[in-house]
Amino acid sequence: MIGKLFDWLRGRSAPTPIPDALWRRTVAGLPFLAALDAREEARLRALATDFLATKEFSTAGGLELSDTISVAIAAQGCLPILNLGLDWYRGWVGIVVYPDEFVIPRRTEDEFGVVHEYDDVASGEAWEGGPLLVSWRDAQMAGAGYNVVIHEFAHKLDMLNGEADGIPPLPPQVPRKVWEDTLLAAYDDFCALVDEADAAGEETLLDPYASETPGEFFAVMSEIFFEAPDLLRAEYPEFYRLLTRFYRQDPGLRPPPRAR
Repeated sequence: MIGKLFDWLRGRSAPTPIPDALWRRTVAGLPFLAALDAREEARLRALATDFLATKEFSTAGGLELSDTISVAIAAQGCLPILNLGLDWYRGWVGIVVYPDEFVIPRRTEDEFGVVHEYDDVASGEAWEGGPLLVSWRDAQMAGAGYNVVIHEFAHKLDMLNGEADGIPPLPPQVPRKVWEDTLLAAYDDFCALVDEADAAGEETLLDPYASETPGEFFAVMSEIFFEAPDLLRAEYPEFYRLLTRFYRQDPGLRPPPRAR
């Protein structure tokens, strides 16, 4: 099922901009977008428009695709590439939106060659060279340091040079060893914090899912980077600085939406 706006935009050599009222509603509902200055917001709107014209949205689980859903996902998904460009989302086309969490069949083989099959409940999934899947219910929870859309789009950036290992294609001024050492130091520290919190029956300040793998750590920290930059900067300042160089933006310098 294709939304009306998306159907209207696709195939045009010069896509018509997203309607003003729809764009204003989208930005107003997402505080981390409302914090953008006028030039950044205009650039994001243009990126989102081009994104809608080049990607294919579909739904599953009985969800009816609307312009609101399409634009909200496009706007959030394009924030990480605000200063990188749409080419960073090359090599894949599809976005599948579920109404809520969905089940993905998994098949793994352990070190003894035994195959295990199970169902995994997910709120988002990014497939290398394939579509991006996201729960609309979870996407609407954006704004408090949890952002499934940014999370999955960060995986897509990570996959540009292979598996999602937390090391995306880096700019020349960021040596791979510096990134890898900083990433793994922060990751190891966070894993230790999660273990300590679990033993004490407590919760960590940051989402413990980041302790799954370095790739998940990068994706979760990207969520926090854009939604709660001061928190990430306080917890892992060295990795925060590397993210500002990778994404070519510093959300911590943006004024809170209310201040604007």
